[in-house]
Amino acid sequence: MRILLKARGYEVIEAATGKEAMDYLSEQVPDLILMDVQLPVTDGLTLTKEIKSSPDTKDIPIIAVTAYAMKGDKERMLEAGCDGYISKPIDTQKLPQIIEDTFRKTE
Repeated sequence: MRILLKARGYEVIEAATGKEAMDYLSEQVPDLILMDVQLPVTDGLTLTKEIKSSPDTKDIPIIAVTAYAMKGDKERMLEAGCDGYISKPIDTQKLPQIIEDTFRKTE
């Protein structure tokens, strides 16, 4: 994803854990978060709820990125506060469109 996004002109900053992500968010507010649902220690849906509950970060669009592709998983992620959803393996043709669609929805 990093290579694809950089090739499309996006600045990419990565966090390996929920704590790392929250530390980053205390310093700056990104335009978009691609949230891996299976983060170590704090899972991505719990982290999404935390981000969406803060007045400083609640408006950041979050796209869930997951290997889960079971019936009901997309709805569960949207209920947690994610604004979009993409399953792994990442479809490199669809990812840029999902990002653009998410930005349009949240404007």
